[in-house]
Amino acid sequence: MSDDISRILREWEFDPNTVTTRVIRGEDGRERVQLRVDLGLLQMEMDGRPDGLRPENHESWFEYYQRLQEAHDEAHLDSPPFELDRDACQRLWIESVQYYHRYLCFWHLRKYELCARDTRRNLRLFAFVREHARNDRAKLQFDQWRPYVLMMHARAVATPLAALREFDAAIVAVESSIDGINEFIEEYQQEDRADECAELVELQKWHQSLVRERDSFLAARGERTAEMLRRKLQEAVESEEFEEAARIRDEIRRLDSGDGTRDHSSP
Repeated sequence: MSDDISRILREWEFDPNTVTTRVIRGEDGRERVQLRVDLGLLQMEMDGRPDGLRPENHESWFEYYQRLQEAHDEAHLDSPPFELDRDACQRLWIESVQYYHRYLCFWHLRKYELCARDTRRNLRLFAFVREHARNDRAKLQFDQWRPYVLMMHARAVATPLAALREFDAAIVAVESSIDGINEFIEEYQQEDRADECAELVELQKWHQSLVRERDSFLAARGERTAEMLRRKLQEAVESEEFEEAARIRDEIRRLDSGDGTRDHSSP
């Protein structure tokens, strides 16, 4: 078998204006995700570390260093805290970029649950580095991307919820990431430049859009419910079921007064 991948690249052209990605099935029958880049392609596992490796027999370097930190803290209760050295930070950085490539693919493939899984993982990694890296420069290398990953996580969680008309849950997901970005801005004392944070501005606009969409949906649902109740009322009156007619009339009055559309927590 030839090692030349020219045929694959010819048949799957690179498009510089979009993220070109796909899921393929390998010779072993397992699915993998591919990302087309200008000089070739990246192939990643669907689960675990994207390159399929198991450093020090762990799922990832992140998991490995978490275990080291836990063991250190248990064995050295009165010693200085666990620290990540330069080599550890470099390994974790390279690994985080792999997960970035994969969650970007998952987003464009509309595999939202997998995208949310990987964005959540990188956010946990950033928090781990913030707590344990030796110097601020290493921390910032990771943490500068926190707003972006928070935005992508909100997208991955809220998009399928909104499609299912689960607007309240979608709004909560977006609000959570907005709060996370605001915390980031406060931590770095950049409150006066909050309106320059593209991720925050985008999520705020989306939040407003989701609220409007939710309110329109609930209003339309209330109108449909009222119309159905009016038909039932007419049927009850014609059938001389006056107690049922009275109950339906009371329900229509509640809808007309707005009580039936204000509870946004109802299904």
